[in-house]
Amino acid sequence: MEDRSHLLIRPRSNRGVYHHITPRTAKWNYLSFEARKMDMDEVWEHDTENNEMVIVLLSGDFKVASDKGNWETKNGRKGVFDGVAHTLYLPRNSKFTLTALSGTLDIAYGWCAADEDFPAKFVTPEETPVVIFGGDNATRQFNDLVPPGFGCNKIVCREVYTPSGNWSSYPAHKHDERRLDGEGNVLEPIQEETYFYKFQKPGAYAIQQVYTADRSLDEIVRAKHNDVVIIPKGFHPVVAAHGFHCYYLNFLAGTDQCLANTTDPDHEWIYGSWSSKDNRLPLVTAEMNKTNR
Repeated sequence: MEDRSHLLIRPRSNRGVYHHITPRTAKWNYLSFEARKMDMDEVWEHDTENNEMVIVLLSGDFKVASDKGNWETKNGRKGVFDGVAHTLYLPRNSKFTLTALSGTLDIAYGWCAADEDFPAKFVTPEETPVVIFGGDNATRQFNDLVPPGFGCNKIVCREVYTPSGNWSSYPAHKHDERRLDGEGNVLEPIQEETYFYKFQKPGAYAIQQVYTADRSLDEIVRAKHNDVVIIPKGFHPVVAAHGFHCYYLNFLAGTDQCLANTTDPDHEWIYGSWSSKDNRLPLVTAEMNKTNR
């Protein structure tokens, strides 16, 4: 059943651009996503045109030369379980050349059309906010790479670590209907989202449900290493299979640069039920970038 789901995107190769998701392929309006592996000294040249873009270092090292500035990672990680990401934000009309500085470079990047220009920004692991969120067996770690208020137009990016057996994106929430309060504050935006998964062992997986209140959409998929699950609408909780820590990288884009959402009404009570935090967290720290080279 899972292989028939249009929400589950398998990697299309082991090298080069191994994910390519656009509004046309996803049948939505805002968000594009790619993941790319590069060899030592391989070069990628690109122009963001009318889009803002966020590039996330998954493993390896790179340098970027652009008309907005030059940057180089000095303490990239061996893999997503060996430290915190470096993050590069580029506004629209940025022309750049990215060069791989490691035997294998693995990067992911999301982009969306922008209405405003913001300064380019390079965020190191040491500068990345880390949050331990939730409680009991719904505790997880957020590395807020491009959080609300970052200084960009519409894109949001975060990497999430869910320990073995824990729930994540839970209590279930959605962001598919724009709602404002009486003062014009966003209570819920319209946002499309990608979940890009990585695991430490070949047999690892996570289970993700995507459902709407009326169950016109109600699917459960099993996400494995390097899979992407696209979230066009609806609630979308995740659980990591017992024995396997789970990593996923979220990109969101839509009407607002925020993380406001609406919780499934059946789950609201759960927020008040937690009595402890999972002491296995954090699973990664910026200090690991220095020691695991």
